[in-house]
Amino acid sequence: MRLAPEGRIIVLPLFLLTGFILYLTVTMATSLTLFAISFGILVFCLNFFRDPIRIVPQGKNLILAPADGKIVKITKVNDPELGESQLVSIFLNVFDVHANRMPIEGTFENVKYRKGKFLAAFDHKASDENERTEITIISKVGTIKVKQIAGLIARRILCYAKKGESMEMGGRLGFIRFGSRTDLILPKHVNLSVKLGQKVMGNKTIMGTFE
Repeated sequence: MRLAPEGRIIVLPLFLLTGFILYLTVTMATSLTLFAISFGILVFCLNFFRDPIRIVPQGKNLILAPADGKIVKITKVNDPELGESQLVSIFLNVFDVHANRMPIEGTFENVKYRKGKFLAAFDHKASDENERTEITIISKVGTIKVKQIAGLIARRILCYAKKGESMEMGGRLGFIRFGSRTDLILPKHVNLSVKLGQKVMGNKTIMGTFE
């Protein structure tokens, strides 16, 4: 299992700190409590920042999940830029892989960062009120949008999309640290392949198809 590049700044110093605490514990016969705490945090971070290799499924006219997590909302929306569309919201808990992936090959028309609140990511108001990055993508299915949304604990959104550049399906779109939400807004003619409550995997689960 690979370690996500976004986690190295946290995991590597924590690994060294845990090793140093273990050394002091052994050489000075001190309490194991501090080592146990540090080791527990290290294990948690190693799990959080895991970066599994995902093979994009074969097929034409597919739209893939942009993130791991649970489908918590599917609804029709009137997006100010896309018009009548379909919204699919994915909630990522702290045990999910937190890399965001490109759901379809396309060109970035716009990338907007919006300041906001830090409501719990499973709260549906988070989509419009929380700190977020909105990525508008021109693709062969039409214009779509991916929203990276911070949560109650997540305070760091990393976005690698740049206006005018293109990215292949499955490309690394970004990363959100410690619990979050990813919204996918699609044209109304897309045939969704997921349902409410379903667990999805980024780069693997087919969210929908189109003609």
